[in-house]
Amino acid sequence: MKIVVGLGNPGDQYAKTRHNVGWMVLDRIADRAGWAGKGRTRDASAIAMGRYRGLDLMIVKPLTWMNDSGLAVRKVLAREHAPLDDLLVVVDDFALPFGKLRFRERGGPGGHNGLRSIIDELSNEGFSRLRVGIGSPDRAFIDHVLAPFDADERQRLPALLDAAADAVEEWVRHGTSKAANRFNMFELRPADETLVAPPGAVDGPPDESGVRRTRTGWRKVLRRSEES
Repeated sequence: MKIVVGLGNPGDQYAKTRHNVGWMVLDRIADRAGWAGKGRTRDASAIAMGRYRGLDLMIVKPLTWMNDSGLAVRKVLAREHAPLDDLLVVVDDFALPFGKLRFRERGGPGGHNGLRSIIDELSNEGFSRLRVGIGSPDRAFIDHVLAPFDADERQRLPALLDAAADAVEEWVRHGTSKAANRFNMFELRPADETLVAPPGAVDGPPDESGVRRTRTGWRKVLRRSEES
């Protein structure tokens, strides 16, 4: 069983903010797996688990505040008797440009309080993480991470979430090194290129059946009501 933890803050006021992109990635995986609305609450987390495309997978959204994420992660790992090799943490990173993905096998918190809490609770930095770029702040970083994505970012966000969900699946199947080789060079198209791309082109508009081609495969575009 592989355990993927997405970091975020509970509450509707935080649902669409940059700091919750880890939750958004897990929501995209839950949509693909048919797990949306079917999880349970335990160990201070919202948890869904089962077989996904031949994989044994658990996705975990800590329901503590971001700064106490480690409390939930420690409880989940203890219950599952899971080694750190089976853990991936998906986290926002304002040190990366919006749309960049970056796997690391271990390391410090890099200024992220959620990662710091996990490292402190586990007394160990030896777990994989997928950092999702949310862009550098042009204001106080707290205001930046707790603000919604801007219009340009919102337009490209579905493609980013698709790519991040694909990256998580690659990690589950092949581990951090191979996932990093494939996704650490990932780049989103600019918003204006996405608008003019013809149907069938990479990151172009969806076809008549609602399926759009992305850099990592063909994906059905969710209606706005399905993404909320």
